[in-house]
Amino acid sequence: MSTDADPFPKKDLSIWNALPFWCSLALVPIAFYGASSGGWALALMPLSTWYFFGVVDRILGKEEGNADLDARPGQLTWYKAITLVWAPVQFITIFGVLWIVTGSETLAFWEKVLGFVGVGILTGTIGINYAHELMHQTSRLERNLADILLAMVLYSHFRSEHLLVHHRYVGTPRDLVTARYNEGFYRFFGRVLRRGLGSAASAERA
Repeated sequence: MSTDADPFPKKDLSIWNALPFWCSLALVPIAFYGASSGGWALALMPLSTWYFFGVVDRILGKEEGNADLDARPGQLTWYKAITLVWAPVQFITIFGVLWIVTGSETLAFWEKVLGFVGVGILTGTIGINYAHELMHQTSRLERNLADILLAMVLYSHFRSEHLLVHHRYVGTPRDLVTARYNEGFYRFFGRVLRRGLGSAASAERA
């Protein structure tokens, strides 16, 4: 039985398919609400960051389209724009929440700690991922925005480690972010944190 369906459909580049990425902006008011309200509201930031996108994926289903290698830059505007606007958004979120939490006379110490942890989860989950996309671009502006995003979370060495080590040695013992055989997450994570800065510095010297 013949069919005219394309077995390898190309990815839909319309604004509607880009909208799920823009959902990351919904986390910003949640961060400010938690910092301002305290108490149970502080749990909203980590919970929404960790689980919100899983729910979106479950609702929208799998994206099974292949990348369109013939796509023109103008077709990627809505995918690109969210990565460009995130740097100022993240700056405002980090320092806005810091201003609210440190100036609060009602938040307990543990609430302030949770507020900082929530922002850390937000910037790590969203900001570092967007920085990863930006550092691979040819535009100097985009690469600089990647550096700014990483600097805001004190993780600037990731660019050197990722581009000079991971890309060259992926799947080998030289690559820190290739998990070892039977290595659990926490051992993997601790090893990357301990050795990442030194590895990046060595790569830059070389």
